Amino acid sequence: MTPILAFDIETIPDAAAIRVLNQLPDSLTDAEVVEFGQQQRRAKTGNDFMPHHLQRVVAISCCLRWGDKIHIGTLCKPDSSEADIISEFFKLIDKRTPQLVSWNGSGFDLPVLHYRALVHGVQAARYWDMGDGDFADSKDFKWNNYISRYHNRHCDLMDLLALYGGRANAPLDELSKICGFPGKLGMDGSQVWQAYQDGKIDEIRDYCETDVANTYLMFQRFRLMNGALTRPEYELEIEKLREYLYEIAEEKPHWEEFLEAWNV
Repeated sequence: MTPILAFDIETIPDAAAIRVLNQLPDSLTDAEVVEFGQQQRRAKTGNDFMPHHLQRVVAISCCLRWGDKIHIGTLCKPDSSEADIISEFFKLIDKRTPQLVSWNGSGFDLPVLHYRALVHGVQAARYWDMGDGDFADSKDFKWNNYISRYHNRHCDLMDLLALYGGRANAPLDELSKICGFPGKLGMDGSQVWQAYQDGKIDEIRDYCETDVANTYLMFQRFRLMNGALTRPEYELEIEKLREYLYEIAEEKPHWEEFLEAWNV
């Protein structure tokens, strides 16, 4: 079975980049710099969400399913650099060549990772292979790679279910709950910047992990729908994740809340 790697990222506005682009003085705090950038953004677009290249990655959480194993975690340590976090993500792709699974990964997560990897000079040869790489199976990537919107090595489940039409996109939180899964817990993306300023990086990482668990569960439901899994196989996959979360919940309390919400 091809390994499955569901992933999700959390970001904050990149104060350093905003400072450079606007030639702002060092006397301003990062919070003041970000507020300046957000004011500019609101004047231009009507909202203060910064563009992809001005997002800084603070967490990447992954649910990896391979062989008879499953694991959910957030890459690197809470105080790791952005470059190390992004490098670790692409190293995981180099090592496993998994099927990537995301919710809006094509619209947000991967473009952000592209820009930030470019900024930091992070290498990701396997990820960028489109059939002309040096790997033994590179030719296969011409017809199925991570970059093409319509290939399966990366399944952006939101994009696929909406038939690649943005007007039909559904929020992960709402669709997860409709399907009987927990949905978002603790916070949402709009609260991450404030949480980061408050020193709550562990809470951000926990939130990211629960998001990626929902993504993985929704992907298994999709595999049931498209015939990749029989009903018994689907139920086994769901139960495997549930059992894994029960095993780690004692050490990671956010999974206790997740399981309680799941059992309602």
